[in-house]
Amino acid sequence: MPEPKYVMPAEWAPHEATWLSWPHKLESWPGKFEPVPAVFVELAAWLSSSEDVHINVLDEQMEDDVRALLLASGHPCLKMERVFLHQIPTNDAWCRDHGPNFVYHTSGDTQEKVILDWEYNAWGGKYEPYDDDNAVPSRIAAIRRMPLVSTGMVLEGGAIDVNGEGLLLTTEACLLNPNRNPTMSREDIERKLGRWLGIKKVLWLGDGIAGDDTDGHVDDMARFVSINTVVIAVEDDPEDENYKPLQKNYELLKGYTNLRGEPLRVVKLPMPDPVYYEGERLPASYANFYIANSVVLVPVYRCEQDAEALRILRGCFPDREVVGIDCSDLIWGLGAIHCVSHEEPADPGA
Repeated sequence: MPEPKYVMPAEWAPHEATWLSWPHKLESWPGKFEPVPAVFVELAAWLSSSEDVHINVLDEQMEDDVRALLLASGHPCLKMERVFLHQIPTNDAWCRDHGPNFVYHTSGDTQEKVILDWEYNAWGGKYEPYDDDNAVPSRIAAIRRMPLVSTGMVLEGGAIDVNGEGLLLTTEACLLNPNRNPTMSREDIERKLGRWLGIKKVLWLGDGIAGDDTDGHVDDMARFVSINTVVIAVEDDPEDENYKPLQKNYELLKGYTNLRGEPLRVVKLPMPDPVYYEGERLPASYANFYIANSVVLVPVYRCEQDAEALRILRGCFPDREVVGIDCSDLIWGLGAIHCVSHEEPADPGA
């Protein structure tokens, strides 16, 4: 099989930067927006201790406000010289899904970093408008003066997870949902993932977790932590609505192999206590962590399972500082740390 021309690196590969889109849509956290910017301040501070941080803001006023918030925080990890604000308007804060998907493109003996421009339709047209979000990759490509390649397919970053060596995790619930690419078959989707991300084998899981409005994003459930190791959230309470779908996905994962036919190492992550707000089940999960160069930021939810999740992930990332970030307020927007962040890999050969 010829080597792919486009390859998406694993999240643990060296980063040049992390991208965020600053929160501003009050309706995404109805009645509870006030504590959300402080969570982003903490994320930006920890990330700036690891790598450059690029933040999309609406306009000059928001740029001034965000800079002032960061400076006023006094966070000991904050390195303002590594924080860059860009006036790139967004409809919402979920940069994992609307942000730039950086991949390496090989042509002959040369390799360059390019941005893939997947179509974004707000998880099947659930939240309008989304035109500014859909334009984010092209606007970043213009600012960075980088090549932009259109794929012609709807895909959110949270719907996939890669090991950088040809394997990709996703869910049937999301990628096969007719509200994304109704004219594409499973085989069509696999071919596109192969062409644009260098994927040679897709590992399909089933349904996502309760409260997830994305139709089952995999980054709330199962994640690669090394080339052959996957962590997966598993619910132990048979009475919980997550019990059956997560047990089924765990069994599916145990049956999958890598490209050499060897079984994957599958590590269980606990689920936190159910988190509700105004009677609504929220998609709280420890799997929505983000891997940066020197830190791994893990959502925690003020329950006893927090310590066990951090212990397990520290075992997966012995060379990085694993930090728990309280996401009890952020999750009311139906997403956590991985949902709001997007890695930019280092330049090829760096």
